[in-house]
Amino acid sequence: MGQIHDLQWQHKKWLNHNFQHQEPWEPLLGIGEEVGELMHAHLKGKQGIRNLDNDVAVIKAKMDALGDIFIYMMSYANTNALDLENAVERAWNEVSKRDWITYPVSGVPE
Repeated sequence: MGQIHDLQWQHKKWLNHNFQHQEPWEPLLGIGEEVGELMHAHLKGKQGIRNLDNDVAVIKAKMDALGDIFIYMMSYANTNALDLENAVERAWNEVSKRDWITYPVSGVPE
C-alpha cells in the first residue's frame, strides 16, 4: 500500500468521526471552492495586483488550496467507496503515454 492509500485510510477514520452523514456529492462543493481560491490567486497575478511567484501570502494561499483540494478528493473518494491511489495511478499510466510534441493533435499516434 502506498502513501496515498494510507492517507485516505486515516482520512476515512477522521471523516467518519466528524461528518457521519455526509452525502457522496458534498465534497465536490469543497473541491470547487478550493479551485476557485486557486483561480483567484492566479487572477490577481494576471491583473498585476500580486506577484504569483514571490508574494509569500500568495504562495501560501496556493499551497493551502492544493492541500485542501486533495483533502476534499479523499472525502469524495471515501464517501463514494473509491480508491484514490488506484485512480491516480490508472490516470497517470494513461496520461504518461501521451506525447504532445510528437503528436500535437491527440497526444498519441493516429
